Amino acid sequence: MANAKKKKPARRAVMLGVGLDSDGHKRLTTGPNFILAGGSQETHEVMTEKAIKINEKLAAKGKQLEDVSHEEFDEIAHAVGLHRQEPK
Repeated sequence: MANAKKKKPARRAVMLGVGLDSDGHKRLTTGPNFILAGGSQETHEVMTEKAIKINEKLAAKGKQLEDVSHEEFDEIAHAVGLHRQEPK
């Protein structure tokens, strides 16, 4: 048994969205590859819409989140209206 091959765990990717504004309500939405927490109703709805659109674009390409490169993810995110902010 000492020579038994160890299986590598399957790669898994998850998008995490955190809304930093609040209207006093606690919100949490999960999907097959995303977790969205916090935010006002409007912010949370926008995050949910973007996550769903990203998943639709991935499905159209026949890919899962863990299958795309950082660059490809950035392109998809940009296509749905998300933009990377560089640190100041």
